[in-house]
Amino acid sequence: MTEKDPEVHVEDDDDELDSKLNYKPPPQKTLQELQELDKDDESLAKYKKSLLGDGPVVADPTVANVTVTRLTLVCNSAPGPITMDLTGDLEALKKQTFVIKEGSEYCAKIHFKVNREIVSGLKYVQHTYRTGVKVDKVTFMVGSYGPRPEEYEFITPLEEAPKGMMARGNYRNKSFFTDDDKHDHLTWEWNLAIKKEWTE
Repeated sequence: MTEKDPEVHVEDDDDELDSKLNYKPPPQKTLQELQELDKDDESLAKYKKSLLGDGPVVADPTVANVTVTRLTLVCNSAPGPITMDLTGDLEALKKQTFVIKEGSEYCAKIHFKVNREIVSGLKYVQHTYRTGVKVDKVTFMVGSYGPRPEEYEFITPLEEAPKGMMARGNYRNKSFFTDDDKHDHLTWEWNLAIKKEWTE
């Protein structure tokens, strides 16, 4: 986004890009299958233990493998934390508006858990709309993660909020947390207002 009216970016859909590149993710293996592979190779066994832990994580099979818990807009100049709870009512979240002062530097921090099996190629995708028109789409590669009791966090690169009279206003974001296998771990919508001052 710039100081002028945000321009509409026409981008290839991820599915189209995958088919153009002829990319097919490898077949998914369970955590137990991975631990059994090459178990006689001592150095490989140590390496896998450092990545996968000691053994299968016992988890409730009714809980999703990947749980996205919250997203925080991290901005040093903000008067307080700008955090959205993603474990609650996502419909109520659509009615909230989060404010960023124009020209502020900020990044997004996403907290998530992997509960049972390794997940590969996690990515965070965000579509941004203004007055119903898509003005931006960004994709962040998050990576591959194994199950563990603690949350992981992923931080996007620092960016600057647009500034100027034409850039100020309300933006609707649609966010997706997905992976190489096209599992939709979470999709949610939220509103961002670019204002001249934090408390305007």
